[in-house]
Amino acid sequence: MPVERRDIRTLDHDVRWHVSAFRIPRSGADHADRVSRLRELRARILYDNGRRPEFRDACGAHVDDQELDYGAWHFIARRHPRGPVLGYIRLSTPETGELFQSRAHLGEQRYEQLLAEEGAEPANTYEHSRLVVEHRARKLGLGVYLNAVAIGAAHHLGAKLMIGTSGTKDGQDRFHGRFGFHPVPGTRCYVERYTEDVVILRHRTADGAGEYTDLVSELRHRFPSLMHDDPAEWASAGSENPPEPAALTSGVAPDRDAWQPVLLEPCHAADYATLTALLESDHITAVYDTIDAQLAELISCREPHLRHTEAELEHKIEEQLAGVEPWAYGSWFWYPWSGRLVHVLPREEFRLVRADRNRGKIERPQQRQLREHRIGIIGLSVGNSAAVTMALEGVGGAFRLADFDDLSLSNMNRLRASVHHLGVGKAVLCARQMYEIDPYLDIEIFTGGLTDETMTEFFHGDGTPIDLLVEECDTPYVKIAARECARALRIPVVMDCNDRGMLDIERFDLEPDRPLLHGRIGDLHAADLPELTPQAKSDLILAMVDADRISPELAASFGEIGRTLSSWPQLASDVALGGALVTSAARRILLGRPCESGRFYVDLDHLISPDYNTAATHDGIPA
Repeated sequence: MPVERRDIRTLDHDVRWHVSAFRIPRSGADHADRVSRLRELRARILYDNGRRPEFRDACGAHVDDQELDYGAWHFIARRHPRGPVLGYIRLSTPETGELFQSRAHLGEQRYEQLLAEEGAEPANTYEHSRLVVEHRARKLGLGVYLNAVAIGAAHHLGAKLMIGTSGTKDGQDRFHGRFGFHPVPGTRCYVERYTEDVVILRHRTADGAGEYTDLVSELRHRFPSLMHDDPAEWASAGSENPPEPAALTSGVAPDRDAWQPVLLEPCHAADYATLTALLESDHITAVYDTIDAQLAELISCREPHLRHTEAELEHKIEEQLAGVEPWAYGSWFWYPWSGRLVHVLPREEFRLVRADRNRGKIERPQQRQLREHRIGIIGLSVGNSAAVTMALEGVGGAFRLADFDDLSLSNMNRLRASVHHLGVGKAVLCARQMYEIDPYLDIEIFTGGLTDETMTEFFHGDGTPIDLLVEECDTPYVKIAARECARALRIPVVMDCNDRGMLDIERFDLEPDRPLLHGRIGDLHAADLPELTPQAKSDLILAMVDADRISPELAASFGEIGRTLSSWPQLASDVALGGALVTSAARRILLGRPCESGRFYVDLDHLISPDYNTAATHDGIPA
């Protein structure tokens, strides 16, 4: 018996889906392979990385064997005819009514009572189930269209009543409610296989399909005219699915070089075409679209004194959209190193909302002023903390980052990163982290670090010099050469020494003749360093950090480096404090607030001591 087939092409905000429908006969061994592929597809998505463990057996195979698969319609969805399968739903017909899941859940007597209450008979009752969508397609409307396709098909086939089971953990029951499905009272209960509460839903076809009535009606009428048979295409249905995580051990190397997100604004024809092509590719791992929530926050930030009703808020959002479809509003950013596609508000609105909680300490005019500045950062271990904190706080809108080194395992005691970042360049990693905080930043990176060849480009760029330098590198030559260049260009320099909370500030913008490092290195120039002996270089470093003021632990470590220690000790808490100190100083300098040259200590070992305890007690009574 041939497999019946219909193809349906549907459109969601100009995103085209290719949906194929097949009816598997109830008997016959010719279709076992097709059913097996469908079951594996469903079970893999339902397993959901272990959320529902019963959909995977002890051998690691995904299992969802149900007799209902025979005699039912199966709908599979792709972006294009030969693309990977992204979603699936099943529509069971009266032919297998005795096997319906909802019937087993309700019990025979309650099931027959429900049909009688709805004026339906077994011959015109259909069951829809197993709506599963790949994560990367869930925010693109695929679930809506698959549901509409199955409901439209049931309407066309003469269904008077549709029934089905639905999970509730992620709001699936509410999702189906938008199609006119209503819960059957008293049917909600926990089901171990699904690890959540399940409820029985029913849908009268005569009542339409809720907010999707027009779409379901359109698909109902198109359904019979799109029938054709192409077994070859169906044969490939399971072969192009993404591989299982276990299969990814084939040696495919992650992208260690990409660091710039791709900005796509659908209102522009070229960006729309690029976005469409990207969605049809296999380069997207997940789609994140929270634009509705972002718009609601935007309204709240602009009118914090008002408490809008839900209807008022919807009206305000419609006014903000000004006729633009929500999917086309703002910007989409694709992050090639992770494959994520993220939808955010337009630049100014995004930044207004993201920095709204800064107000009261940094007002909006100052926020805008800070974003006009370009900051250079050399050395991205300690400097990473400063860079990320600046991105979070909105201090600087453009950055130049320089570091020649790659992330190693021993860096991870103080540098915020994950184990999958090992081997990634520190400049690349830092740029990625900053772009994931604010994708509208302007960032340049120097993966070879700062050298004589790149010094001019780092400080001057293409005619846009930096306004402030954060220097956090380990190389004495670069520390001095960078300061010589900064002083010549009247650029202030900020440095955290990662010990005792020592913050160093050199206001070359106000004092162009100021001696480097407050005169602690005398008249030494960068050009003199190659002539120094190793001992002289060690003495130079001690002079830079002020040997008399460093912590006892750091002082003791110098003699142990290369003997019992691989390098000088550094702690994440000290690095985090340094990021805060550098950001605070940079903010003061860039806003023109008092911040003089000097060396300052925020020594937590000293400050978190009994002498500074403001809640200390005397004779048992709080001070």
